[in-house]
Parts: sequence; C-alpha cells; structure tokens
Amino acid sequence: MLHIVDRLAPWLGPGQPPFAVATVVAASGSVPRPVGTAMAVRADGAVLGSLSGGCVEGAVHAAALDAIASGTSHRETFGYSDDDAFAVGLSCGGTLDVHVQPVLPDDDATRALHALAARAEPAPPVALVRRIDGGARTAVVVDDPGAADEAAVARALRGLVGPDSLAAAAAQVVAVLRAGGTATVHAAHGGPGAAPSPSPSEGCAAAPAPAGAAADACDAAEPVTLLVETRLPAPRFLVCGANDFAGALVRHVRLLGYRVTLVDAREVFADPRRFPEAEVVVEWPDRYLAAEAAAGRLDARTAVAVLTHDAKFDVPLLRLALDLTLAYVGAMGSRRSHAQRVAALRAEGVGEAALARLRSPIGLDLGAVTPEEVAVSITAELVATRHGRSAVVPLSSSSGPLHAEPAARPDGAPTHRPHPEEAP
Repeated sequence: MLHIVDRLAPWLGPGQPPFAVATVVAASGSVPRPVGTAMAVRADGAVLGSLSGGCVEGAVHAAALDAIASGTSHRETFGYSDDDAFAVGLSCGGTLDVHVQPVLPDDDATRALHALAARAEPAPPVALVRRIDGGARTAVVVDDPGAADEAAVARALRGLVGPDSLAAAAAQVVAVLRAGGTATVHAAHGGPGAAPSPSPSEGCAAAPAPAGAAADACDAAEPVTLLVETRLPAPRFLVCGANDFAGALVRHVRLLGYRVTLVDAREVFADPRRFPEAEVVVEWPDRYLAAEAAAGRLDARTAVAVLTHDAKFDVPLLRLALDLTLAYVGAMGSRRSHAQRVAALRAEGVGEAALARLRSPIGLDLGAVTPEEVAVSITAELVATRHGRSAVVPLSSSSGPLHAEPAARPDGAPTHRPHPEEAP
C-alpha cells in the first residue's frame, strides 16, 4: 500500500467517501505484481492502482465495495481453474491472495494513512506493519526502518501480537525492515492478554485501535499474520555526460522509479533546461561521485551510466565506480573504445573482478541507433540486471517462468520487486 499512499492523499480529505484498500499478501506462480501491490476502491466506484494484468480487477473491485459496506476486512484468493478457465481468476496460472481492508472515517488505518501521506518529499524511509488475518486493524508506522530496534518494534506490536509470540514476531519484522523488503510475517498465536500498542516512541508509532479492537485481536490463541511494507527513497541513477543520448536516457530511467542526476564538468552543455527530468550538476563526474559516496548518499541500488566518450572523464570515474558497491556501472563506446578504456583501467590498478562488473559497451544488443533506441537498450539491461537475469532472450523463445523470484541480495537479506510508483 505504501507505493500508492501519496496518491491517496486527496481521498483522505474531509467529506470524502470511504474507501477500501486491496493488497496482494501472497503470490505464487506466474503473477505480474509482487506482495505489497495495492489497489484502492472508493465507495463511489473510483479506482486507484491495480493488482494484476486486469484479470481479477473486477472481482477485487466488487470485494472492496463489499468491505466498505460491511466495515470488515476479509481475504480473497484468485487462481486458475481448469474446470472453468473463463471464470474470475488468473488465466496466467498463478495464485494471488488479496487482503481487502475498509478505510473508514476516524478509523485507525485512516489516521495512519494521514500521517504517511503528509510526509515531505522526497519521501523518507518508512514502513507500515498491519495485521491481515482478520484481527485488529491497528497500523504501526516505523520511521527509519533500516535502523529498527527490536525492543521498540516489540512494544509497538503489543496490540497485534500476544506476549508469548512478541519477541519472535519483532525479530522477524525487524529482519524485513532492515532489508528494506515487503513480506508477510507469521507469529505462532495472538496469545491472551495482549496490551494495546503504546504511544509513538523510539521511531514506532501505533495508530490507536477502535474500542475493543485490541481485545478482539488477542483474546484467542489464534495464528497471527502481519504484512510488513517498507518504502525506501527512490534509488539513484547517475548519468555522466550531457548529450542527446543522456537526454533520452534520463526520460526513460525516470519511468523506472529512479532519482536521476546528470553530471558534466562542461557548464555550457550541462544546462538544466535541456534535462528537466533530472537534477543537473556541473562538476567533474569522479569528484561528484566521490563526494556523494563519502556523504553516504549512494547505496547498493545506485546505477551509473558513463556517456562522456572522453578518457579524461571516463577513466577516473570508472575507476572509482567499480570500487564501490553499486547495482550497475555501464559505459558507452565502441568495442575499440572499450578495449582502450579497459587497458587504461588496468594500468590504473583496477582488478579483473572489478572489470567484469563493467557493462561496456553499455546496453543490450537491440540494434539501437537513435538516442531513444539506445536509451531503451540501456534501460532494458538495467532491468535485467536489477532482476538477476544474466541471459536475456525473447520470451517467445524461452519456457521458464515469466516472473521469477528476485535474485538474492549480496548480503543474503530478503528481497522484493521494487514498485515503479516509488519514484519521487
């Protein structure tokens, strides 16, 4: 739900109709959207977002209207049926579990959404934890999830999870938060006597539950399922070199949800009016990259594309970029330019393992010629890299799953597919 919360802000104003949020909480097989994807449906029928390629939206829309009318949450499962392939379901063969929750005036979930929607841009890291097994509707907002503390999270979860399972549930939640992921967490049971969630403290804020909700959630020793959603700042993409190829690439990369910075030492070319979709910086690219790395403003999701075609810019920049933990480093140029560049990097002491990470010549072999075509080639390679696809072939020529699980992170932590809507 976090990827649509900013667009929900107008729906949260005074006098607005109630609405429901349908969220994917489990997915298997060939399904197009990951866990955490959400669609909102208002009482007047208006829709925001989507859950699939269109095959279940009608049924989810009806389920959301039912939830608004009844005021209760419920769970729907959609899958492929051989007996009736034209029934409501996923013709792609996967299975999708959807949690449908009404967001009613003065409800605790509404207060949590108000708090999230009011946050300044660019959106800081934040997480939302809510119970999705039909228990209490208390929503726990966690600030700075990467630095989450188990003790603080455990206190915030007291309205959702009973004391016998609290420590184990908090540990699982913190693991997801620190990984920047979105996942479901299962606790052994609610357990008797759980106390209401505390007031906001130490980075965790629990929206107050309706009267009796905490008791309903934890009176019975029943299984507890929590949905943990983490929203990180948009990943960064640094484009080095101000030219027409850079202009096309900036536009394409923005569609993938990146915060884009264009860097060039030549002020006459690095004109913000040429690149309105990017932050434009006039600086030597290697100096800028070094400063951003030293300030902690780069991470393992950061991508760098070198389009300068000039060794005095390329070599110092690539030497530094290949020494950092980045998601993608690519450089434009012919095969001859690539060979000369690699020789220069070797002479500068760059090792073979680092050189193997260099995507050069940059992009996939699509036969691209124009700046727009080259931008498609580069962004296609970026997407393949982001999802761990080392060999890219037409889907019509392959037989594997269309939506494979995300590749493991270098640190072994859980991963999730990023939402394009997370762009600032």
